[in-house]
Amino acid sequence: MTNNKAYLIIEDGIILEGISFGADGTSLGELVFNTSMVGYTEILTDPSYAHQIITMTYSEIGNYGVNFNDVESQKIYAKGLIVKNLCEHESHYNSQKNLKNFLIDNNIIGISNVDTRFITKKLANEGSKMCAITTKNHNFDELLHKIRQYKIPKDVVSEVSRKNIIKYTKEDVSKTLKLGVLDFGIKNNIINEILKRDIELTLLPYNTTSDEILSYKFDALLLSNGPGDPKDCSLIIENIKKIIGKIPLFGICLGYQILALALNAKTDKLKFGHRGGNHPVIDLKSGKVFMTSQNHGYKVMDENLPYDIEVTHRNLNDNTIEGFESKKYNIKALQFHPEASPGPLDASVIFDKWINDIDYKKEKING
Repeated sequence: MTNNKAYLIIEDGIILEGISFGADGTSLGELVFNTSMVGYTEILTDPSYAHQIITMTYSEIGNYGVNFNDVESQKIYAKGLIVKNLCEHESHYNSQKNLKNFLIDNNIIGISNVDTRFITKKLANEGSKMCAITTKNHNFDELLHKIRQYKIPKDVVSEVSRKNIIKYTKEDVSKTLKLGVLDFGIKNNIINEILKRDIELTLLPYNTTSDEILSYKFDALLLSNGPGDPKDCSLIIENIKKIIGKIPLFGICLGYQILALALNAKTDKLKFGHRGGNHPVIDLKSGKVFMTSQNHGYKVMDENLPYDIEVTHRNLNDNTIEGFESKKYNIKALQFHPEASPGPLDASVIFDKWINDIDYKKEKING
């Protein structure tokens, strides 16, 4: 490895020196950590990581290379990657590129030989921070000033949502369910999980109006995952309020938070977020515990929870709400990712439960 220096500068003035292994340049973002042992390709290409710089807590990263079947979108949305040890010579029969070249091709900065345990403990103890990573010899005081002024854009969902309507049809349309999806930065594996079922799927841009959505006469609408603070999505929330009660609604991650806000619940920023493939969540109805894949920095608050929201899932690490339903309005939503990737497959059965619920209600309506 060529010993080109790179630096991580945290908003409180801490500077860590490492070795550059991606693109050259400077990038600002929110410093976060992910506890997954594998899945760096999926993590980097997950649109929910837009404007974030990811620290991988697992010590060896890059050892199985990059397989393009694992990507969650068309490009890397994260602003940078920080690892302890980079494996430059990957070993896997499915590898199509090494991690270093994958970052270079996407113009993303990577830093290795950094004490990722120090970063993780710092964020866990002190809360989330803004930072910069750079391969340049900056005036660090000037860069530190920029970091302290930096904020994730309020319209970040518009950066990751598809701009056009995309429809996935089935041969026998008469037997399929029609599902609409509002795309706030949907992962490919959510689409793949849906298409495994007997479903006709229509992906809609994030700003599709309530009248347009209802005109499709979907059997249900899913609000997808995505980046940013849910409270910044004020126009989307007002749009969803006009749909509530008129169509079954599902939500995942950001979609879950938006549904909660549309029902007049409150959200708040977590101290350091939930990001990884090993978060235990309990289904309060069945008592079953799932190991889940998660990526979010905000939570739905217990305080002043509206009466028509019933909590269905909780995180066993910190007892935060991980799922709710509203029988009154035919809404079900999850904070975690039932499609996993990266992560365990425990929760994928939830898709089947959701689909069966739509089927049952559809049959009941049709007599």
